[in-house]
Amino acid sequence: MAHNLNDPNEKVVYVGDSRVRKKTSVNIPQDYSAYPGKSEQFIPNFLLKEWLVGSVVMVGFMCLVLAEAAPLGYPADPNNTGFIPMPDWYFLFLYQVLKYPYFAGDYVVLGTVGISGLAFGALLLAPFLDISKERRFNKRPIATALMLVSLVATIYLTNVSWSHYTHELETKGITPEHIEREEKLHAGEEVATVKKETEVAIVDKDSEGAEIYAKATCVTCHGADLKGMTGAVPGLRGVGDKYSKDEIMGIIKNGVGGMGAQYDANISKGLTDEDLNKLAEWLAAQKKS
Repeated sequence: MAHNLNDPNEKVVYVGDSRVRKKTSVNIPQDYSAYPGKSEQFIPNFLLKEWLVGSVVMVGFMCLVLAEAAPLGYPADPNNTGFIPMPDWYFLFLYQVLKYPYFAGDYVVLGTVGISGLAFGALLLAPFLDISKERRFNKRPIATALMLVSLVATIYLTNVSWSHYTHELETKGITPEHIEREEKLHAGEEVATVKKETEVAIVDKDSEGAEIYAKATCVTCHGADLKGMTGAVPGLRGVGDKYSKDEIMGIIKNGVGGMGAQYDANISKGLTDEDLNKLAEWLAAQKKS
């Protein structure tokens, strides 16, 4: 100990407390195995659980997407005065907030910036307001209260917003555009199905006449399926209801309308007069019933 602090030559002796023992071992914290039931190995146990939970959620989400496809929007029509704008479902609760008079009009800043700022502020302050180490929800009143209030408010506002939207549609007799277009699409598919079912079939498509048709010049314009070209060349299915064998033979020799005579062209391709007669007979057999 020093008695004279002003004397630089005086030797200073520091007296220690012999009762305080010097630590000789390094304080290494215990690992997770020292807390059975309260902790676990991070790799791979914890990561594996997180991966499994994420996979289940992703599979469930994809099943919902495949089961009910989300309707895509259409270009806005400024002349459609009956259109009711609606945000995506996850913004419905905020959309409903802006409908209330004290969050709209002169107070729109409070409804847009204020509510969003309050929510994010509560999220940022949550770790500082709730510093408890408890994991049970009943031991963490602040975090539990914030979670319950947010959840109840979101569900309630979303339900009110959607109910009000459907009520407006019923009152004004409006059918949403995506539903109207989907109904028209299904109606068009039904018409196409009926048309396909009532389509005239080819008669004796495996006969000798069909083989001659495939070699003749007719197939060039009327097609192998006898359907012709829409708006340009008529189809030959059901042509037997309109022309007889002799009339069809006359068309082959003399032509009709914009089609010229095809007799010489077919002879030059190697067909005989007998082949063309069989062709005319086969075409005359093409009837609707």
